[in-house]
Amino acid sequence: MARLERHFQGDFQHLLHYIHEGIIGGSISATFEDGSDWQDGSTRVAVRVYERYSWIGSNRVSMSVTLVGNGNSLFLSAITSGGSQAVFFKINRFGEDSFLGKLDTLLAGYRG
Repeated sequence: MARLERHFQGDFQHLLHYIHEGIIGGSISATFEDGSDWQDGSTRVAVRVYERYSWIGSNRVSMSVTLVGNGNSLFLSAITSGGSQAVFFKINRFGEDSFLGKLDTLLAGYRG
């Protein structure tokens, strides 16, 4: 597993849409698997799960993205999994790291 966490200032819905479009548009094999939304007052939480094919690992890699917002204060946590073909331990994490790296690059370009 690989993890990325970031704090932002901005519009919750705008960042959520930006991430979704960037992930789906950033890889020919990326798919949106499912999502969940929750809100209580001004606190919002969105969970999104994506998959894509890893050419290096010859398998599919998943990425779970959780966005939490309270007003314009935002927190994002993304975790990837599934990038290894080993039975008892991970041989490589190239696919996971690459998928997370795409999100990291995408977030670096975000202007909320």
